[in-house]
Amino acid sequence: MGAVRIGEAVSIRQPRDSRATPQAPRRPVPVPRESPILSAPIRLVGALMRFHDVALAGLAHVLPDLVVTSEELEARLAPLYARLSLSAGRLELLSGIRERRAWPHGTRPSTIAARAGRIAIERSGIAPESIGVLVHASVCRDFLEPATASVVHRALELSPRCQAFDLSNACLGFANALVVVAGMVERGDVESGLVVAGEDGGPLVEATIAQLLASGTSARANLKTAFASLTIGSGAAACVVTRGTNAPDAPRLRAAASLAATEHVDLCSGDYADGSSGPLMETDAEALLLAGCELARRTWIEFERESGWSRADIDRTITHQVGSAHRRAMFAALELDLARDFATFPTLGNMGSVSLPATLDLAREAGFIRPGDRTALLGIGSGLQCLMLAIR
Repeated sequence: MGAVRIGEAVSIRQPRDSRATPQAPRRPVPVPRESPILSAPIRLVGALMRFHDVALAGLAHVLPDLVVTSEELEARLAPLYARLSLSAGRLELLSGIRERRAWPHGTRPSTIAARAGRIAIERSGIAPESIGVLVHASVCRDFLEPATASVVHRALELSPRCQAFDLSNACLGFANALVVVAGMVERGDVESGLVVAGEDGGPLVEATIAQLLASGTSARANLKTAFASLTIGSGAAACVVTRGTNAPDAPRLRAAASLAATEHVDLCSGDYADGSSGPLMETDAEALLLAGCELARRTWIEFERESGWSRADIDRTITHQVGSAHRRAMFAALELDLARDFATFPTLGNMGSVSLPATLDLAREAGFIRPGDRTALLGIGSGLQCLMLAIR
């Protein structure tokens, strides 16, 4: 079944297949105590997980119909660009993001998350009454209290015995929730679980433009720290996690590895600011890129050990979608083949926690991922946190 879209289809270019020339396996290198990229030592906290009977069934995504181009955003920033003597086109040039999507004003995360969740349940073939846990894993939530998962639970009419809670971890929330629910399924705590996420980046983009246009002497510095906010998009995703015997044809979650380097927690932070109409985010993009790639390199060593896969074993990769510079730098740091990766950031931007599962679903729809493929899901979130999943 194809993904449900509201409006125009997304244009995704399928990379070439490089399986005919696999890379030779490399011996994992020891983890140094200090980063070769950063002068400060990185304190690492890690978690390793293996799963034996967990299937990811009914993966789904939903996209808004409104397309917002980088050209349109820069047209609105024209007074600022003129003041700083900047030429238009730099947003797409530096990020590789041509456009992103936006929900209508006032759209609630629970509404779009429930829409994706309903599709995921239908695709999975799992009876809704057998779902024992629902996790809403977005950055965006309806409100601080109660949990947005409770609103989604009501919308989907799930069983009173199905527990529901929010799990938030920046752009890694969905991947973290998959691991949490997979652990519950593996232990036999629940038969099946549902992970949903609904991200609405529109308010962040709008508030960022308003702040930049109102900035005075600090306009250039503000533009630098706000640049990442202009790459944010919107979307929703969902996935049913169940026992392998319940979904024999569904991909299996095999292993996961994660590391944290929380000394870099200040490199990206967002919150509601006084007098702002929406959330604002400040990002030291260059430092975040360097620290994130170093953390990913260390996490990859643990991922190889836990999954038993080498670089040569990986058929496909799906990453959290940030932009072109991040993609190139991370694949260089991990010595992975870009031809085996599927990218959506040029037309969808950075959709927060939705980026990873939505890109996985789009790759599946495009036939880029085929049954039996060893697929590595690679995610980095502000904090810093890194999580990698092995799926086949």
